[in-house]
Amino acid sequence: MSDQLVIEATGLRKEFRGRKGTRVAVDDLDLAVPAGGVHGFLGPNGSGKTTTIRMLLGLARATRGEMRLFGQQVPAHLPAVIDRVGAVVESPKFSPHFSGRRNLLLLSRSIGAPDRQVDQAIETVGLTGRDRDRYKSYSLGMKQRLAIAATLLKDPQLLILDEPTNGLDPAGIREIRETIRDLGARGVTVLLSSHILAEVQQVCTSATIIGNGRLLASGKVDDLVGGTAAAYAVTVPDQAAARRALTDAGLATTPTETGLRVESDDPARITRTLGAAEIWLTGLTPLRRDLESVFLELTEADTLGQHTTAPGGAA
Repeated sequence: MSDQLVIEATGLRKEFRGRKGTRVAVDDLDLAVPAGGVHGFLGPNGSGKTTTIRMLLGLARATRGEMRLFGQQVPAHLPAVIDRVGAVVESPKFSPHFSGRRNLLLLSRSIGAPDRQVDQAIETVGLTGRDRDRYKSYSLGMKQRLAIAATLLKDPQLLILDEPTNGLDPAGIREIRETIRDLGARGVTVLLSSHILAEVQQVCTSATIIGNGRLLASGKVDDLVGGTAAAYAVTVPDQAAARRALTDAGLATTPTETGLRVESDDPARITRTLGAAEIWLTGLTPLRRDLESVFLELTEADTLGQHTTAPGGAA
């Protein structure tokens, strides 16, 4: 992952004025997306993700703040960089009676892209063999992959996807996940907006978490979740005796269905404590935080109006 930034936003703010007053959708947000890999843009529904993306693409006007794509200020210089950007923000309009390939050919010719780009896009999103089927026969996941294929016709360096797995079944989610992972591996920078954390953690190298339009945390995924285990699952023959020994040693424990959860980042301390009490382990498994637990901690604290800083991130 490069230190070069493909997307930069500083002090980004969007206000909507209505009869009931002013609603702040994006609240002085800073966003930094490095070149290469997949960057998760995470937040609850209504947190300002889509509004931010629309401002980056010139589809909505920022109340204030600065934005840059590939180092160029937008929206002022958006025409200079737009050909390097592909985006799926809203449901694309395809002819239901044409095949997927025919839809892409018509689109490619309208933008002056060579026909070979259609073949490459179809292969990249995994629609080979189904590209000549009518669009109306496609599953929702296939339609979403065709939408991604349409953005690839101009061979973008940055791909922005807004909730691409919404409404998909598990098979469709897996298809989109594999497509996104392949694009990141090919060198395309992907900004993936989502609230499905388990999926995001499987494909993202870095992430930004927002809540109520504000930045809550940002950084590499490994840094956000923590590189080492904060607790261990302990399995022993005598759970009660083990809990007494660990508690006496100052370690917090919680009974589980299979043993004990021990709050510690030092497995040697656990094994020494139990060995000294002549209690022999049958299992010791690290319990690492995942992105979902970090996300829930941050957004819950934000809802309560608390100030929270995530490991490796900013709040």
